[in-house]
Amino acid sequence: MIDLGLAKLAVIGVVALMVIGPEKLPKVARMAGSLIGRAQRYLNEVKAEVGREMELDELRKLQQEMEEAASELRSGLTKEMEMAEAAQSISSIANNSQEGATLPHVFFEENHFARKASEFRRKKLIRSSALPAWYKQQQGRKYRILSGSARVAKYRPKANSAASSSFY
Repeated sequence: MIDLGLAKLAVIGVVALMVIGPEKLPKVARMAGSLIGRAQRYLNEVKAEVGREMELDELRKLQQEMEEAASELRSGLTKEMEMAEAAQSISSIANNSQEGATLPHVFFEENHFARKASEFRRKKLIRSSALPAWYKQQQGRKYRILSGSARVAKYRPKANSAASSSFY
């Protein structure tokens, strides 16, 4: 940046006083100060915007990398699931062929995975909502949370009213 020392500022001030005059110099100095302030604020805004854009670019790259990793993981899992299901169906075919049975129904069902997913959701709903609240309470599960003062009031030992009073 520009290196302005005290001597250079004094020379600039003397030249400005001679050129502008003593009457208009305060107004010009205020206007120059306000223009310099505006310029600094504008530069700070531009720097902040560039910084935000750089961070946004980094976040977009990170999001793209995460999406790629997720898609690779998803494809790997689907391949593993397909292989496991194929092995299971082959073993069931081998077992059924020994018994003289026909091909399993898995090969003829179009929505096999959708059916399995809906069964899983139904069973999970039954597991989570099958127990009544009194049974959960009896088993020691917390279903209500007490505040500190409510806990003190609940577990405070009961005493005689005459003995517990400290004021007569």
